[in-house]
Amino acid sequence: MKNSVKKWLVSLGPGIVTAAIVFGPSKITITSKMGAMYGYSLLWVVVLAVFFMIVFTSISSRIGLASEVSLLGTIRNQYGKWVASLMGIGVFLVAASFQAGNSIGVGISVGEATGTPPARWIILFNLIAIGLLFFRNFYRTLERLVITIVTLMLFSFLTTMFLAKPDISGIVHGFIPSIPVGSGGLLIAFFASCFSIVGAFYQSYLIQARKRISPNLKLDPGKGLAGMIILGIMSSVLMICGAAVLNKQGLPVNKASDMARALEPLFGHSASQLFLIGLFGSSFSSLVGNATIGGSLIADGFGHGSQLDSRIVKALIAFVMIIGAVVAIGYEKPPLELIIFAQSVTIFLVPFIGAAMYMLSNKRSLMGEYVNTPFMRYSGFAGLMILVILAIYNFFELFLK
Repeated sequence: MKNSVKKWLVSLGPGIVTAAIVFGPSKITITSKMGAMYGYSLLWVVVLAVFFMIVFTSISSRIGLASEVSLLGTIRNQYGKWVASLMGIGVFLVAASFQAGNSIGVGISVGEATGTPPARWIILFNLIAIGLLFFRNFYRTLERLVITIVTLMLFSFLTTMFLAKPDISGIVHGFIPSIPVGSGGLLIAFFASCFSIVGAFYQSYLIQARKRISPNLKLDPGKGLAGMIILGIMSSVLMICGAAVLNKQGLPVNKASDMARALEPLFGHSASQLFLIGLFGSSFSSLVGNATIGGSLIADGFGHGSQLDSRIVKALIAFVMIIGAVVAIGYEKPPLELIIFAQSVTIFLVPFIGAAMYMLSNKRSLMGEYVNTPFMRYSGFAGLMILVILAIYNFFELFLK
């Protein structure tokens, strides 16, 4: 019985890692802000975004299970070297651009908890993250670390929510779709960050890494569901906290640690510290996971493979961490130009990644028994259309408005 439970938990690992990568400090900021500005009314968006994240995570998992070649390797074989190389470069640029936010989240959470400058903690925890690369089996270390951190985050944010004593009827009504006046931009920002196609893309790599460690372990595409449900729970809980604490007091949210400052006068120093622990967990897990995606995918895009024990892959992962740390120490917040650059790359990259995953997963000759079911085909097509619409909207906002 004990062995069966352990195997079940291990099989959930890839999905939980993906959820932790997606749930970074920027997600805490956006979700808290939604609750602070619009109360409980946008909770329904969490359900919709997580649904499409589940669909594309499942598509990615299916590809990882069906093929012995990595997803970018499969794309290289099907569509050519240049397509795989461009995707690898694009993901690397996005990861490097957003890495500073993860480093800043780590620095702020520990700095505010201890009353010390964030820079020293940014350096320390990036060095710790780079040190993790030297463990013999990096994927297993990453998986165990992330599962521990996710458990800590769940405890931290759920406890915060219970302390805040939210309005139950408000929560129930929040799952009925409505769009408050002026909420469009924030709603789209959350949806795009929660429905992370790059995170879903990397799920296939995590599945294959787990297969190499435990070749006899039964994995199936549905096991990613648990991780995505956890992503939805944490997003909902933070929005509820924002509604119960910040909206009630009319307080704004400008950065991820603003919730901690609002909690202290209401519930004492320990409540503030508890929230900062959760913020640290989300920042550190994203710091490691985001760099892992950027480093491994650019290596794979150029044909060097993506195995996390490869020296080239480890060097590129460390390089992403160093870029993020340098930018985080040099600026109080990521430069606007860097954010715009990352968004620009994402606009053009995301629809192509989604389309490549969708087309590959519908090929019976490639997928065999893991080919998409009719439900997955229709849901995946709907998700792909949403990605295109978001890309057009973001292009308009950045370049034409």
